Amino acid sequence: MPLVATDGIVLHAMNYLESSRILRLATRDAGVQSVLAKGARRPKSGHGAALDLFAQGVAQLSMRPGRDLHTLTSFDVARSRAELAADLGRFTAASAIAELMLRFARDDQQPALYDTLTAALDAIGAAAPGDTRAAALAGAWSLVAELGFGPTVDLCASCDGPLAPDVAVAFSHPAGGALCARCGASAPGARTLPAPARDALRHWLAGAQPAIPAGADALRAHQRLLREFLHEHLSDGRPLRALETWEHARWAGA
Repeated sequence: MPLVATDGIVLHAMNYLESSRILRLATRDAGVQSVLAKGARRPKSGHGAALDLFAQGVAQLSMRPGRDLHTLTSFDVARSRAELAADLGRFTAASAIAELMLRFARDDQQPALYDTLTAALDAIGAAAPGDTRAAALAGAWSLVAELGFGPTVDLCASCDGPLAPDVAVAFSHPAGGALCARCGASAPGARTLPAPARDALRHWLAGAQPAIPAGADALRAHQRLLREFLHEHLSDGRPLRALETWEHARWAGA
């Protein structure tokens, strides 16, 4: 069984039997993997709090070809990200980001995607209480872009024609993004994306924040746009429960 050493982040954890845990890890060199941490719940376990959600470190994996569950032999934590667990708004935002990785990422080497995930969690952890929603939107859309199915913003998703940068456009989830006036007129269910919202989306797809922050109502509209876009492009039809919880949160800073 080959032993793989790779940077990793804990995205999900569940208890297994009396003393172990099963984890889903996002890794730099092996994509998203399911691993068994034997004895992790024992009082004298060497894993301890290292296996908390969003912890990041170097994982040693004993990989079994053809298996869906591998063995975690060690995890040397470098960052615990306790700031995400200490605030409900940050935690729900980070959980939505983790869910995107778990549902869309593959089990192969994707270092750029791993770096995008790391940057998203760091930005949420560093955001002021009122800024976590915008930080998470930037992280979510940058992940979507890195995964390769980000919506078009400056070219028509149907005819590839250029779109003026500072105007409202039609936006179609099935078409894959912004549409010119001609294509938008024949697209059922297309919605209008105002110029400021389009500019914000353009920045978020690049992993940045727009120069002029959106208000709370606009941010919630962006969350709805994100959820609808992801549901359109999911292949299995299962709901994104963490994303929906984050979207409907009403506590401060969420």
